[in-house]
Amino acid sequence: MGKGRIFQAAKVYQLASEAAATNMVAGLAPRNPPLWLKALEAIPPAEINTRPYPIQHSPPNPRARKPRNLWRPTKIVYPEDELRRDFYRDHPWELARPRMIIELDGKDARYFKWGKGLRQPGMPLCGESVVQRQMWLMNNEKLSKQEAYDKARHEFYKLRQLEQMERRIAVEEARMVGGYFGKDLLHVGMELENKSYENWKKWATAEIARYDAQRASAYSNVVDNSALESAEEDELLAQS
Repeated sequence: MGKGRIFQAAKVYQLASEAAATNMVAGLAPRNPPLWLKALEAIPPAEINTRPYPIQHSPPNPRARKPRNLWRPTKIVYPEDELRRDFYRDHPWELARPRMIIELDGKDARYFKWGKGLRQPGMPLCGESVVQRQMWLMNNEKLSKQEAYDKARHEFYKLRQLEQMERRIAVEEARMVGGYFGKDLLHVGMELENKSYENWKKWATAEIARYDAQRASAYSNVVDNSALESAEEDELLAQS
């Protein structure tokens, strides 16, 4: 039989208080109570003998005969979670774009009006814009999930194309007046890839040469041993 649960840690405050009171009543030398006694008195530990029932964010399944995980906190699911999952599954490269998550007062979302479109003041265009726009279309214009998604992402595509056009025109105008731009990320990545390939090719060439040398030496040893064995056999025949 295993040992029962030990509850000595729950009585730390009680034991420390009794020890201090006994020391004062018995007339012994006063002893300074530990520094953590006041903090433990103000903020006592949780009761470990009870198991609080967590808040249920969804009704239980009436068909379940033996409910499970009753004492575990339930998952909090928002409607936007599924919309985000669908958008980033179709547009995985949007996750590679840097995002600014700094807020002014923590209430920036109250100033956004998604009924006017994806462009919102103080918020760059991103996947979250599509999600919030889709949610607004579903709640206000009563569109289905797929219809709202198609409308929101088509608006997103147009704005992304407009951003690319503006960026390309700005680069061309800067080059016309003598602007110089270094290598972009694509060229840098290609150079690093070519450098890694050249290093690998040198290593592979050295490995092939080493393998050929080992195979040639092993073959020469086999030939020498066979010649030696044949010479020994001829000598034995001559002696006989």
